[in-house]
Amino acid sequence: MPSAVAPTARRPRVCTARRLATGLAAALAVAGVACAGRDAPGAARLTPAQAAALPWDSVVARARGTAVVWTMWRGDPSINRYVDTWVAPRLRQRYGITLTTVEGQGADLVNNLVVERDAGRTVGTTSLVWINGEAFANLRRADLLFGPWAGRAPNGAYVDSASPIVRRDFEQDPAGYESPWGTVQFALIYDTARTPRPPRTYGELGAYVRAHPGRFVHDQSFTGLTFLKGLMYARAGGVRRFQGGFREGDYAAGREAVFAWIDSNRAAFWHGGVTYPAGVAELHRLFANGEIDFTMSNNQNDVVTKVRQGVLPRSARAFLLAEGTIANAHYLAVPFNAPNPAGAMVVADFLLSPEAQFEKQKPEVWDDGTVLARARLPAEWRARFDSVARSANAIPADTLAAYARPEVAPQYSERLLADWRTRVRGR
Repeated sequence: MPSAVAPTARRPRVCTARRLATGLAAALAVAGVACAGRDAPGAARLTPAQAAALPWDSVVARARGTAVVWTMWRGDPSINRYVDTWVAPRLRQRYGITLTTVEGQGADLVNNLVVERDAGRTVGTTSLVWINGEAFANLRRADLLFGPWAGRAPNGAYVDSASPIVRRDFEQDPAGYESPWGTVQFALIYDTARTPRPPRTYGELGAYVRAHPGRFVHDQSFTGLTFLKGLMYARAGGVRRFQGGFREGDYAAGREAVFAWIDSNRAAFWHGGVTYPAGVAELHRLFANGEIDFTMSNNQNDVVTKVRQGVLPRSARAFLLAEGTIANAHYLAVPFNAPNPAGAMVVADFLLSPEAQFEKQKPEVWDDGTVLARARLPAEWRARFDSVARSANAIPADTLAAYARPEVAPQYSERLLADWRTRVRGR
């Protein structure tokens, strides 16, 4: 799930004039999409109080026959195919909802909403957003989310609310402003034909990098950031040191531990540690082309779908480092000025349904982890979830649980990314 980064002030700042112009242009472009499928009368005027009080049947009635624009990460064909060819047709068939997706994540998503607010747009351009972590923190801090509403979704009764990964978003209480819809865990990926015995610790990985110059790199987006956060945990005393909110002293120690590892190994990175792939898709291509020995993903099952699709070689496998890897959940939220909150609520509820959660967990579809508790499901659905055949490429569930480490306060991610950009990228 995309882990997004945005500024931390009450009003997140737009970093450059170019970003401001880009954000405004994107917002106006989406406006055309939103207007193309005009909401049903009253849908745009659903207030948070109404969302909290109306019977669910009334919410569905307001959503029926409307358009929902969903701003989401569009960087993975498997996810896009699931949303475009499986979710969207069923929403249209059952509710008459026309679902349109547009690209947007992290700081850009936050900045677009800031642009709309500052321009006085009380009716905005998107009704649903895919967020977690830093983006959620910044949107809540700036009062840019509609709600609370998530507790109204009937399918929320099936959510695994006992799971610390689902219950807290980077140590934050979703407080009804987010609805969970998937779980993932970071994993490294190697080729058993090229590297039959991959390193099992960050120390061993560093030794491998130095012994095989040019064969390792991480991306500069949220997957690479997750790799760096895992490194921070491992080299600075474990995740417990960083839990319980942001502390400057602990961050400083963690940051220096990260850069000590980078400084020791960077000269042996791909392209001498000067160039970094923009995202995980580019990293996968380098790995598939044999230019590097490891790729990585925030979804431990990404290797399964990418092998099926022929993106990665059949001999590719995922593995976890002994110090543990970060697990988190991704969520859906409704912007403060959503043109169609009712439609967004119905879409989010459908994505929580056992049917939709089961479909996206299939290895041949997306293999995204469910947020539902099997014990809470009707017997029919428990049996169906239990029947999903796991690929030989997949890491066993008990292993994942043993090595899972939670996310900590979003400021750690924000600061680490900013410092990495300054010290490593020189910007």
